[in-house]
Amino acid sequence: MATVIGAHNFAALKEVYERPSLRWILQPKMQLAFSGRKMTLQSKSSDEVEGSPFDHKGLLQSPELYQYVLETSVYPREPAPLKEIRAITENHPYFFMGASPDSGQLIAMLLAMLNAKNTIELGVFTGYSLLLTALTIPDDGKILAIDPNLESYEMGLPIIQKARVEHKIDFKHSPALPVLDKLLEDDKNKSSFDFAFVDADKTNYGNYHERLMQLVKVGGLIVYDNTLWYGSVGMPEESVDKLIRPERSYLLELNKSLAADTRIQISQVPLGDGMTICRRLF
Repeated sequence: MATVIGAHNFAALKEVYERPSLRWILQPKMQLAFSGRKMTLQSKSSDEVEGSPFDHKGLLQSPELYQYVLETSVYPREPAPLKEIRAITENHPYFFMGASPDSGQLIAMLLAMLNAKNTIELGVFTGYSLLLTALTIPDDGKILAIDPNLESYEMGLPIIQKARVEHKIDFKHSPALPVLDKLLEDDKNKSSFDFAFVDADKTNYGNYHERLMQLVKVGGLIVYDNTLWYGSVGMPEESVDKLIRPERSYLLELNKSLAADTRIQISQVPLGDGMTICRRLF
């Protein structure tokens, strides 16, 4: 079966996450406790969504330190609707693809510092980062959200509706590239977005970048998620499981390309699975 452009390789990722023997490949600095299909840190969260699948995210040197960050700085300030999204995502077969709450906290700050009003999101999943954005931008702000998986989006939609922010969201049930290309056909869309968040298929990150550089305004931000790919980008290829090598190779190229792109200022942040923040300079 052909892989849909704009879709994650769900099956391969799920197989990786369900193989305890790969714990040192995926999280070389973190001890993980495995229970069936769900992975959580051995040190449980005191948050009300205890044992959330998001607890395994992060590249810090110890689970205790990561839990300290979550419990001290993240969970106390996390809005209740976002806690609900984390809880319902635990029931999704690909639960591990949700955004980490510590990454979300940084995204919310970036949005606020930019006074962002018009944003775009590639890859929605159950909607954690989408809801976070909707809660942060003004009431008349807009988010163009694109994902080929409608079922996952509809899983989190009732929480978005309950939070009364659905009116800010224009959801496109589609792969991302056709939507981006359509936007670029109209000059009024160029340099019209304040902020872009990308957590979609890693093999197309390079293609997304060139299009987003035209759509995001000068001074605006493009944030790419998963750019450290479970720490595998810093490992010899022979040490990386073959199931995650294809995405790793694309991310290695992306990281190299972003570092050499003089049109942007960048910062690669080791939150969650690694985020690269790009500020368009010209």
